[in-house]
Amino acid sequence: MEERFIKIGLISISDRASSGEYKDEGLPNLKNWLAKALIDPFNLEEEIIPDEIKVIKNTLIDLSDKKKCDLILTTGGTGPAKRDITPEATLSVGDKEMPGFGEQMRQISLNFVPTAILSRQVAVIRNSTLIINLPGQPKSIVETLEGLKDEKGNLIVQGIFSAVPYCLDLIGGPYIDTRENILKSFRPKKK
Repeated sequence: MEERFIKIGLISISDRASSGEYKDEGLPNLKNWLAKALIDPFNLEEEIIPDEIKVIKNTLIDLSDKKKCDLILTTGGTGPAKRDITPEATLSVGDKEMPGFGEQMRQISLNFVPTAILSRQVAVIRNSTLIINLPGQPKSIVETLEGLKDEKGNLIVQGIFSAVPYCLDLIGGPYIDTRENILKSFRPKKK
């Protein structure tokens, strides 16, 4: 595996945040979490864009193909409202769908709110980039990334990010690892 910094694209998809109507909280939350969770250094590309399918698609393609992000994390636009079209845009630019990520995020969120079944997060691979739609709420973002822990900090339900390092290995991305006190990266044991 080639040793290099991982390049991560972060996209907040919100009409109101992109117009300056309110301050985006998703991207700062994601940046703080990545700094806390990743052992390896990383570079970021950040975008705040409106809920417009063409803009979302173009931004995903730009971050993947031109800016060569290894991982793209989006927040917002995954509900059932008419303007929520992030999953459609993501699926349209992907080469392979990765349904387990969305399934696990909904399972985690169902432990907190019954409306988690309305969430439509998806994940895809485009070329050598893993693209994951995260929830829009900062608290939900952390819960889905890290998983569920009991009052003593013991893991009850695995978060999605534990599978991200190995997925990146499989698609030709850089080797990354996580701090085990936040979450443990899963990789099969070598024989």
